[in-house]
Amino acid sequence: MSKIEMTDAQWREKLTPEQYAVLRQAGTERAFTGKYEGNKQEGTYTCAGCGAPLFGSDTKYNSGSGWPSYTAPVEDGAVDEHRDVSHGMVRTEVRCATCEGHLGHVFPDGPGPTGLRYCINSAALDFQPGSGSAQD
Repeated sequence: MSKIEMTDAQWREKLTPEQYAVLRQAGTERAFTGKYEGNKQEGTYTCAGCGAPLFGSDTKYNSGSGWPSYTAPVEDGAVDEHRDVSHGMVRTEVRCATCEGHLGHVFPDGPGPTGLRYCINSAALDFQPGSGSAQD
């Protein structure tokens, strides 16, 4: 999928205020408030900004963090990672590779096989029911 570029005004028109705050301003929803934190359905989580497939339900797990957590993106290149030194911490920010929307952060404290925890805001996601595997 090619890069999607829109003006700030176009993003504001397309997204809800919460989606805009998260995706375009790197905001964070409060823990345990996101609509997908407890979702156990099979399917694919897509970017709420552009619809690109990001994570499959087969990699989702309950991390106890209060945000949907995944061990890996649905495929290589689905997300980009950037060093984030905001809020007095050093973290790795996760963005949609297609529209560069802020999704959340990735941490090295997840379960196998990757050992990663992609901690993602529900407001940055949409959900498409279905199989949820990377082979879809």
